[in-house]
Amino acid sequence: MIKRFLKERLSWILLFVCLQLLLLFIAYLDPAISLSSAVYVVFLSALIFFIFLTVRYHKETFFYQHLDEWEADLDASEIPEAATPFEKIVEERLAAQIRKLTHLAGENRLALEQERDDLLSWIHEVKTPLTALHLMIERIEDENIKSRLTYEWLRIHLLLDQQLHQKRMLFIENDLHAEKIALEPMISHEIKLLRSWCMQKGIGFGVDLQVEEVLSDHKWLAFIMRQLLTNAVKYSGNSEILVKSYMKHGHTVVEVHDFGIGIDPKDLPRIFDKGFTSAVRPDQAATGMGLYLAKKAAEWLMIQLHVTSVPGEGSTFTLIFPKKNEFVNLTSM
Repeated sequence: MIKRFLKERLSWILLFVCLQLLLLFIAYLDPAISLSSAVYVVFLSALIFFIFLTVRYHKETFFYQHLDEWEADLDASEIPEAATPFEKIVEERLAAQIRKLTHLAGENRLALEQERDDLLSWIHEVKTPLTALHLMIERIEDENIKSRLTYEWLRIHLLLDQQLHQKRMLFIENDLHAEKIALEPMISHEIKLLRSWCMQKGIGFGVDLQVEEVLSDHKWLAFIMRQLLTNAVKYSGNSEILVKSYMKHGHTVVEVHDFGIGIDPKDLPRIFDKGFTSAVRPDQAATGMGLYLAKKAAEWLMIQLHVTSVPGEGSTFTLIFPKKNEFVNLTSM
């Protein structure tokens, strides 16, 4: 800030220096003026000017120092009240911009909430005929046609569910509820949802839960597990998917391990990026949103989500849950 102040007042400093040099030059040319007296006057003037600069530095930079440290959000309470006319101009224009942006942000949030509510309402309306369609498919006697229709129905169901949670993600901080969750019923429900797809691909499940309960949000944890299981089934075939839980260093760990095609090492750093789809994928219609949303939801739940993979041997997705007190503190904020 000192360098900025000196740069801002450089023209004044140069003017003062030039005036002092002019005084010395006149004293040098005019014998009637004592050169020693002129030097003494210049010394006193320089001393007074230095004190003046020091005082003005602290007075003039106080406002701008806080402005420079401001985080540029819509809360300007940390900025002190303006003390000079120029500072008041800055303060007034800043306040006007904050009022404008606050109003605009409020309008955008209301529009976003309305859009979310409209979409959620539409999704729920679509689920009604989708449920009826599933009941009709169950009555089909031809197992081949029934299996193919069930698979397509499942794809639509999962895409709608993904879209539903993507919109809810924008307001997830208001949607978290800490509760004890029994892992076995939740995982069984998600596996049952994928049953027809697994039967079509010859996939089985092995579940080994050394830890039977976790403290988290049921709705969002089920969504994360759904994305991991769906991803495992998508890239596997004629094999088994293992789901297990255990304790490690005071944290509950849940793993989903498949023996599918695995993930290319160059794709691992991007696996959770928005819209990323592997170049080697059986489903050309993949949106690349499932793992991205799972990662985002896991971050809100304070769950660490990691993946390891060996091409041709399968992948392991690991969920490391926070300690109980950590998640309770998050949901109570």
